[in-house]
Amino acid sequence: MPDNPSVPGPETNLKNTVLTTAAGLTQPLAPLRNICAHLNAFHTFADRPGQAVETDHYCAHVSNSVRQCLLYDSAGPNARLIGIEYMITPDLYAGLEPDERKLWHSHVFEVRSGMLVMPKPATMPEMAWEIAEKKEMEEVIGLYGKVFHLWDTRDALPLGLPRLMTSFTEASQVDESVWRERDERMGIDRGRKVEGRKGVEEPSVHADADAAWKGNIAAVVEHYLMSKEKGL
Repeated sequence: MPDNPSVPGPETNLKNTVLTTAAGLTQPLAPLRNICAHLNAFHTFADRPGQAVETDHYCAHVSNSVRQCLLYDSAGPNARLIGIEYMITPDLYAGLEPDERKLWHSHVFEVRSGMLVMPKPATMPEMAWEIAEKKEMEEVIGLYGKVFHLWDTRDALPLGLPRLMTSFTEASQVDESVWRERDERMGIDRGRKVEGRKGVEEPSVHADADAAWKGNIAAVVEHYLMSKEKGL
């Protein structure tokens, strides 16, 4: 049986298991060891917003103003690597070209609504974890993210080109049953999250962000690519 039933191919053999174990014990794997946060939320396709894709983010700081996240379809040991996300501070975002800014999304709704969570380790006391999670939310709420998914989770293999994704910006955009299933599976009390985050300062969102919900993002991407080709 495959390690991940969603992926074709036989179970990992002894040779590859030994090599993987040895590499983990002997190689530094420094970029991976720099990961400092595990976040869970939903993304949706920028050119066809609506479908909620649950995504586990494993994020590291590249600088105090830039984060980079590896995106997986679960938090399991054989999860599929499905994408990448970059997060930057508002000052860096404001300095981008207007067309570039339209490729980025905000995190305000994700934080305020309780959609964005930092999954709690089983051994961690609830109260202590809520404090740590709130501190993380205070950081993330003002960041802008640019995310590409490389593997549509409905496909057995990573097919086609990377897809620009975006975040949800209001509750009416999300399939409530999908959101509720995630909360129940992870033991998340959404109302408690919302209440606990009322004290998190809400920043203003730049007018160029979240363009997927404001019109034809495909035209924005095409115009951006053409301008780059022309060296504009």
